[in-house]
Amino acid sequence: MSLITVDLRDRKQLYEQIIDNVKELILSGELEADEKLPSVRSLAKELGINPNTIQKAYTELERQGIIMTMPGRGSIVLTDKKSLAGEKIEAMAEELEKIAQQMRSAGIGAEDFVRIAKAAYERSGGTNAEN
Repeated sequence: MSLITVDLRDRKQLYEQIIDNVKELILSGELEADEKLPSVRSLAKELGINPNTIQKAYTELERQGIIMTMPGRGSIVLTDKKSLAGEKIEAMAEELEKIAQQMRSAGIGAEDFVRIAKAAYERSGGTNAEN
């Protein structure tokens, strides 16, 4: 049984769910560099979705340098947890910058922004020890 899952009720495209799921499995350490992914056919059968959807996700993961597909041998994870975490942090920092710009436009100062961000972080389960 595969660790990769999809939610058919989610509004997000299935191939995007697969991409996100593979990335999360790498970040959590459940998938490691050089580990083999399920074949397109077997994963499609297991998830009950079209193999083309799996192929589209694997192709995008390969384009991003996260996996490598070798004809006749399957797909393996290239990226390790540390490098993928760095990419995710960069993407989140960009989102935070957009939020900061919106708050600045709304007249919210830096101290209030930090206080609001810290409160949101703590509500999400974060602690001060994780600074």
